[in-house]
Amino acid sequence: MACCVLQITGLIFGGVGMVGTLAATVMPQWRVSAYIDGNIVVFETIWEGLWMDCISQLGIRLQCKFYDSVLALPPTLEAFRALMCIAVILSIISFLMAIVGVKYTHRTKEDPHGISIFILAAGVCFLLTGILVMIPVSWTGGSIIYDFYDPKVPMPLKRELGASLYVGWVSTALLIAAGAMYCSF
Repeated sequence: MACCVLQITGLIFGGVGMVGTLAATVMPQWRVSAYIDGNIVVFETIWEGLWMDCISQLGIRLQCKFYDSVLALPPTLEAFRALMCIAVILSIISFLMAIVGVKYTHRTKEDPHGISIFILAAGVCFLLTGILVMIPVSWTGGSIIYDFYDPKVPMPLKRELGASLYVGWVSTALLIAAGAMYCSF
């Protein structure tokens, strides 16, 4: 019975982690403009994401623009895009494998070894997906913090951690937890 509860819990964690991975990939709030000086009145907020930049003016008008050229992007941004796209695909595959493993674990008692391979493969894929999400999210967070405290970076170019990074970190934790649950069987 405890095995069934852990499998369902792992499935829920993996599903929420999969949705969070997709959300973190699509959301434009990776880097958010920081207001440091005595500037109380803020007229515009700048968001920078993997796919687009957005400017919100007075919280009323939002303009987003996709990046014009893939070749003009920094190499780290291109790598982060690739890692996050691979993570989205791998999270979907691992979630489907987990569904198959959980569904047929309780139906078939003749071949438990064949079904446990699905559960183990789903666990390994969830762990790998968590690592793939953690790399770009943590790297971006580290570079934002480094630039924020660097006196050489001008004030208008300083950024803060955006909501996408927090979603990515929570997704990483859930995916790794789901992978650990499935690998423990």
